[in-house]
Amino acid sequence: MKFYQVDSFTDELFRGNPAGICLLQGGWPSDALMQNIAAENNLSETAFVIKTGDEFGIRWFTPTVEVPLCGHATLAAAHVLFVHEGYEGSLTFKSVDHTLKVTREDEMLVLDFPMDKIWQIGAEDVPQCFNFTPKEVWRGTEEYLLVFEDEMQVKNAVCDLKKASNIDLSGFIITAPSDRDDLDFVSRYFGPKIGIDEDPVTGSAHTLLVPYWQKVLGKDKFCAAQLSARGGRLICRAEGDRVKIGGKAVTYLIGEIII
Repeated sequence: MKFYQVDSFTDELFRGNPAGICLLQGGWPSDALMQNIAAENNLSETAFVIKTGDEFGIRWFTPTVEVPLCGHATLAAAHVLFVHEGYEGSLTFKSVDHTLKVTREDEMLVLDFPMDKIWQIGAEDVPQCFNFTPKEVWRGTEEYLLVFEDEMQVKNAVCDLKKASNIDLSGFIITAPSDRDDLDFVSRYFGPKIGIDEDPVTGSAHTLLVPYWQKVLGKDKFCAAQLSARGGRLICRAEGDRVKIGGKAVTYLIGEIII
């Protein structure tokens, strides 16, 4: 099985979010085998990709579970197909729930993802898992969105991973306005329930972040950063009920998995 490891949402090795990409031939392996491969890789996500006509089937696994949507591994898959497998133009990926497109815009790869629906809830409805109290609490389909006062609170936030592993959704996105001129907002993502203590850069989180900041800032295009230890940058824009999420990627490893 062809295997690539790619750092997404960065133009530097050892930054951004590493994803494993397995290129399949002849059909899907068993769910158990894909989960075992993802656990062995021990990356936040491993994507399995198979060509079906003019499109590509895609599925994403953390080390412990299959997830319904993943941005950085989709970006990594597109990077592999464009750079190493000779594909051109735009790419269409089909998951169980979504049709996702990836295009090249200059040196950047741009994901076309569905915008999540978000709604505000009370702080009392969410377990207190952080050392700072959010000023607003929202939720989307799979994650809670906690809005903090400023960038320093996001940077210095400490998550109680044991408590966070017992919430009813997949994880927490925390965010705040940036105090830098070249950024609109910052974020971090914690998902111990799905095997990811902290995700370095989470493309899919921006399907919630963009509609929130669109309301707050009254604009449709954003420069964003995720403040994990590895760090990463994204360019996002709202287009109707879709979110365009742009970033770069760098190949770290090319190899074969022997089953």
